[in-house]
Amino acid sequence: MVSRERFVVHLPVLATDLDAARGFARAITRALAFLADVDRAETTVSEEDAQHVRHRVFCDRLLDGRRRCPLRAHHDGDCRPAGGAGRCPRR
Repeated sequence: MVSRERFVVHLPVLATDLDAARGFARAITRALAFLADVDRAETTVSEEDAQHVRHRVFCDRLLDGRRRCPLRAHHDGDCRPAGGAGRCPRR
């Protein structure tokens, strides 16, 4: 069996601000949802001239079963799994 490594694909886009860039990233990850090898939960956005400063697109809290909350980063209210009800502790 061939071992596989993780890589990061950098895809520059134009956006009016950070929130718009995050929205664009969410749309891109939804469009790529059919690809099992894309780790959507780890999606981040950065400014072109400050790529070392990354902003999460999705919530990074772990839910039951080691899945991550699919909601936007810094969302209001409780976390929930994709397509269902459930909760994870707020930090």
